[in-house]
Amino acid sequence: MAAVGADSDPATAVPAVSTCAHCQREIPSSNIDLHSVHCARNLQKCQHCGEMVPRKLMDEHYDENHAPMNCTLCKETIDRESWDLHKSEKCPQRMVACEYCEFELPAIDLNEHQDVCGNRTEHCQTCRKYIRLREWIGHEMQCHTNSNGSAETSRTISEREVRPPAPVRPARPAHGSQHKRLLFTIAVTGIAVMVGSILFQRDESF
Repeated sequence: MAAVGADSDPATAVPAVSTCAHCQREIPSSNIDLHSVHCARNLQKCQHCGEMVPRKLMDEHYDENHAPMNCTLCKETIDRESWDLHKSEKCPQRMVACEYCEFELPAIDLNEHQDVCGNRTEHCQTCRKYIRLREWIGHEMQCHTNSNGSAETSRTISEREVRPPAPVRPARPAHGSQHKRLLFTIAVTGIAVMVGSILFQRDESF
């Protein structure tokens, strides 16, 4: 029995389609007339993004997606497409942090602040010199490279455990010499007592 071709099967046949002249969508040919009337009456093509929007929602669509934004910091009017870039990088009044002291200030004042802040000096614990903050990274890379070729910063050195030197104990006197000195003192004292006793007895005999 011969197989029935796909084109001859009504269940798998692809319905004919037509393109709506208003929204450019592909619509089944059996519904194109009804769709075209409804589409032209209720939908409107946005001139900015080309999206088909219900006519009654066109103003809302424009305000939410295409209307310029008013920056509350610099008071400028910015195209919505450029809003994210303006807010993160372009607004002169956006708050940024100084790379030397991390103090936050308006971007328009950053360069002047860093010119002064970068000229401040900080004591390098490695070489015992005062270094300008703007030269700090280069100073550590050039002057404090260890034998492995990696920069050893003063911060690393300061974080190491610094152990105080062991206390120096005074030398103890030798026990032998102290004992001899004591015996000598006792002997001298005994001799002096004996001599004094002998002299005292002689005086009494006379």
